[in-house]
Amino acid sequence: MYPRVKRSISESGNPSAKRTFRSFSFSDADGNGTQRETNGNSKQLHGHHTAHNPARKQSFNLPIYTGRNVIIAEVRSRENVIIIGETGSGKTTQIPQYLHEARLTKLGAVACTQPRRVAAISIAQRVAKEMHVQLGEEVGYTVRFEDVTSAKTCVKYMTDGMLLREAIGDPILHRYSVVILDEAHERTVHTDVLFGVVKAAQEMRKEKHQKPLKIVVMSATLEAEHFSRYFKSAKVLYIEGRQHPVQIMYAVEQQKDYVHAALVSVMQLHQEMPPGGDILVFLTGQDEIESLAKLVTDCAQHCEAGCPEVLVCPMFAALPSQHQMKVFISAPIGKRKVILATNIAETSITIPGVKYVVDTGFVKGKAFHPKTGLDILQVQPVSKAQARQRTGRAGRETSGVCYRLYTEEQFDELKEMTMPEIQRCNLASVVLQLMALGILDVLHFDFLDSPSQDAIENALEQLVVLGAVRKGNSGFELMPLGRKMANFPLEPRLAKVILSSHELNCSEEIITIVALLSVDSLTYTPQSKRDHALAVRKKFLSSEGDQMTLLNIYRAYKAVSGHKEWCHEHFINSQTVKRVMDIRKQLREICIRLDIPLISCGKDTVNIRHCLAKGLFMNAAELQLDGTYLTVTHRQPVTIHPTSSLFGSKPQYVVYNELIHTTKCYMRDVCVVDPSWLQEAAPNYFKEHRLHSQPTSVRS
Repeated sequence: MYPRVKRSISESGNPSAKRTFRSFSFSDADGNGTQRETNGNSKQLHGHHTAHNPARKQSFNLPIYTGRNVIIAEVRSRENVIIIGETGSGKTTQIPQYLHEARLTKLGAVACTQPRRVAAISIAQRVAKEMHVQLGEEVGYTVRFEDVTSAKTCVKYMTDGMLLREAIGDPILHRYSVVILDEAHERTVHTDVLFGVVKAAQEMRKEKHQKPLKIVVMSATLEAEHFSRYFKSAKVLYIEGRQHPVQIMYAVEQQKDYVHAALVSVMQLHQEMPPGGDILVFLTGQDEIESLAKLVTDCAQHCEAGCPEVLVCPMFAALPSQHQMKVFISAPIGKRKVILATNIAETSITIPGVKYVVDTGFVKGKAFHPKTGLDILQVQPVSKAQARQRTGRAGRETSGVCYRLYTEEQFDELKEMTMPEIQRCNLASVVLQLMALGILDVLHFDFLDSPSQDAIENALEQLVVLGAVRKGNSGFELMPLGRKMANFPLEPRLAKVILSSHELNCSEEIITIVALLSVDSLTYTPQSKRDHALAVRKKFLSSEGDQMTLLNIYRAYKAVSGHKEWCHEHFINSQTVKRVMDIRKQLREICIRLDIPLISCGKDTVNIRHCLAKGLFMNAAELQLDGTYLTVTHRQPVTIHPTSSLFGSKPQYVVYNELIHTTKCYMRDVCVVDPSWLQEAAPNYFKEHRLHSQPTSVRS
């Protein structure tokens, strides 16, 4: 018997009773999901616009359309405007068009930033279609590796990181008349930094008596007062949403294995619900998605006759754009899409056809601890705001159901809002970018929500140790090395590795390795073929570390010209390798621009490891007498990850690329180093953080 639950109200407002759900059961929600919130000061948008373009008729039915004239008038008359509206209201596709039609692009383009590349691309494609123009002409997009714009582009969608990089070379953003900061509620590091950078550009234009810069902040959650105060009492407009009723079902008991619970949920829904409703599952990362994709595909083959065919669509940041775009294609009649996504699908985009959402209740995120210097990637519970966003995905086109794989009591214990990323990440990269923008007094930078002083000071200390920044009598200043490092879209430590590589005659190999470290997973290991996959890849394993193992795989891939059958046989993700090649090409171009000699060391991997030590020395760990490892800097207990090529071996000293915390604190991307290389890389640093054993050569 399942435990009794109270009778409650669903998202649609109708009473409903408890339901069971095969191997575990759910209870109805109490209405705390995506129910539309109201504000007594809300201003209902209204207006009128005569349609001249038949291709845009569909957009006239969007909730935002009635407010077209009010939006134009407010942006025209004010410096800053805040617009609050749910995903699906039409704000992202329509507002840039409204401003263009109102001739606000006469003195410069409209830039609309997105946290994710897939959103920037798909939205630009949609807007170009609505405007009946060629993509890349009047409407375009700029994301990493792709610039689909021209001199004619007046509506430009771009990732927030790309606009931030533009600002380094052009602090007043002279190309633009309006900057729209979309999806502001996501509070990514780049978005939070852009708030201050764009605000500063606006002030600089005033001081120089140049054309004004308009700022529009768009958010899907009600943080209006916070944004308004920051942007000098900016006008706030509220857009009426169009959310269909969504019923929320909670698990009756806690789930020990949320991936298994998700599998059970998906197969139950697929077999019991009629065709015509797609399923969206929220997971934490690529590994979980690929594992569940295989399980769903296998299970679907054993469904009863008459059951719709399953189309499994993965969606995660490292997936190539063309594969991410498949989720936007409607499933053929008689088939059902099962979309397996990270939080990339929480906001930003509307996936057609979704009627059922399965929310595991977890997300992967970084947590930086400035006092210990540990930057840890960990799986953590979502906030209530994230849970509500996920629930809303089920009600975009029709009424839907959200299955939360956690209890109602667990939901009540969640934090209300997600902590802004800038308050929980290593700020070394942020501080370096700000200093490259000419903002040297980073401690007093105008952040929307300031990071702790400890976090900023820790970032400055890291940059000083890396040689990027110098502390003088009047404060900190950017060194020539730091200015070069800021050219790379990388963590400063990896930029330092690249800039050191020509000294050890291994720049070609190092840019390959850094590109390999910039993607999620080069390989995949299906649970049903785990032993076979590990066996066929055993020949690539290096006793020198994971970076050398990755390099071996890349070289083998190149040797067979990326042959698909070879990738299939070795369980190599060919699309990920292609992304590595794109990143490598970009890094190589930056090296050429900075006059860094491109040299290959051939088979001399000792130089490669030596070079890695030059940038990763703060991520060093030392073997203890009891066989465990402690980080050199803060004496934190750490363990080599089970997937590492060094798992089971005990090198005296290693450096790692990142720490991930699950049951233990694991080092990932681990490389064997000689302690003398660490001391050579930062002699003053290792006077303070003393190595506890005598330098012994590990060259082999």
